[in-house]
Amino acid sequence: MADCAVIAPATLDEVLSLLAEAGDAATVVAGGVWVTLTLRSGLIQPRWLVRLRRVTPLQELALAGDGSLVIGAGLSHRAVERSPLVRTHWAVLAETLADVANVRVREQATLVGNLCEADPASDPPTVLAALGARLELASVRGRRLVPVADFILDAYQTVREPDELVTAVYVPPLPPGSGAAYLKFRTRSHEDRPALGVAALVVPDAAGRIARLEVVVGAAGNRPQRFPKSLEHAQGHPFEDALLEALADEYARSVETVSDLRASAWYRREMVRVFVARALRRAAQRAGLYPGGSEEA
Repeated sequence: MADCAVIAPATLDEVLSLLAEAGDAATVVAGGVWVTLTLRSGLIQPRWLVRLRRVTPLQELALAGDGSLVIGAGLSHRAVERSPLVRTHWAVLAETLADVANVRVREQATLVGNLCEADPASDPPTVLAALGARLELASVRGRRLVPVADFILDAYQTVREPDELVTAVYVPPLPPGSGAAYLKFRTRSHEDRPALGVAALVVPDAAGRIARLEVVVGAAGNRPQRFPKSLEHAQGHPFEDALLEALADEYARSVETVSDLRASAWYRREMVRVFVARALRRAAQRAGLYPGGSEEA
């Protein structure tokens, strides 16, 4: 493991000043799960580790004025998963985080750290992209908000600049009457990491038809994938099996897939067809648009 100095600033301004000065020579540490693994393997060799534990605002979970959930960069998966606020109003997020890794990892690893790692075989980016979440990136140059759907560029690559710190995740309130679901597919029984993950959001209109759909496919390729134009023609239609299957087929044709130890590119594409249909069905059931069958169908 490389020798490096550990710095523990007390304020956000101190952190941003350090990053502005150090750039790529500094690595930020919150939970430290990813940093520990990459340090041990020699994938990163920073001169400084900048710990965030003393920066109090980054440890907070709160509601913004517009009703959005604000998740500070220092919060672990477990803290978000167990929050009564999240369980009540963003249940699909709590469900997703409860099925990430194991309790020991979730107690330590932060949600923002997971997003910044940009590992393709990861659950949170997919569901957060479907929920329309945004990330706040701060530097001495100012702040900007980036949709989670646009944050990850490729495997282990994001839009974050070396002098920027992701300070929080902003998750907007779910539309009234909407239903959301996240399903992941594992091909290896001993591993929690998905070969495929699909998040779906179904928003009904006053007449009980489809007002809006969102579907994001994760772990199939190198980044979460969404195809909004494929969903536009569903607006105003009743939620029916024929429509559901057509959407699943279109996603299967559009998605980019990779081959690895978990699944071949071909097999992933076939499972996209299956799991897009399942995730949409479950989300529609939760929205009251699909009465047939059980929620687990």
